[in-house]
Amino acid sequence: MNIGPLKIGVSSQNFRTVTGHAGKGRRFMVYETTNAEEILEIGRLDLPKEMSLHEWNGQGEHPLFDLDILITGSCGDGFIRKMGSRGVQVRATSETDPITAVKALLAGTLPEAAPHDHAHQHGDDDHHHSQLH
Repeated sequence: MNIGPLKIGVSSQNFRTVTGHAGKGRRFMVYETTNAEEILEIGRLDLPKEMSLHEWNGQGEHPLFDLDILITGSCGDGFIRKMGSRGVQVRATSETDPITAVKALLAGTLPEAAPHDHAHQHGDDDHHHSQLH
């Protein structure tokens, strides 16, 4: 089955594993594929802080908008909407290996990430439930 060339990005702050917080992320591995067997890494993005989508001023083009699909460990709804408005589909996954994630995406078996809980991503501490002493 020929699906045409697809450009797939994977958020990876360490360039080894799929990482989350894609809106604040600045490092992405970029793959291209024309079929599920041939997946080539064609580049890596190591963006300056002001080019993370969270910080970006919206002026000009953004390199992430060249992607067809972005795979990440987690992201917020605003990020999904912003990418979608530029024609980029976002898939959050629990898979941590970039190549495995791309292959699973192409096979239609990419596991979904746990739901994004915005309240807990900024170091909020959940052990302070009211406790009776």
